[in-house]
Amino acid sequence: MKALIKTIVTPLVDNPDDIVVTEKEEDTKIVYHLAVNEDDVGKIIGKNGRVAKAIRTVVYAAKTDANKRIYLDIM
Repeated sequence: MKALIKTIVTPLVDNPDDIVVTEKEEDTKIVYHLAVNEDDVGKIIGKNGRVAKAIRTVVYAAKTDANKRIYLDIM
């Protein structure tokens, strides 16, 4: 899942080396934290949050083997 998130985000940013995706697994959910360069945050969020919503839609659709909910936190 980390690779999927990086693959989606890399073409959108000017500083692809600054992309950091961390994973935190809990009992009922898996939370992915996406951190990018502060200059690229606006590109990831998009106008009215449309890009962020699209990224989340793709990530949520890619289910894991475990029956856990997936969340994406953009920082």
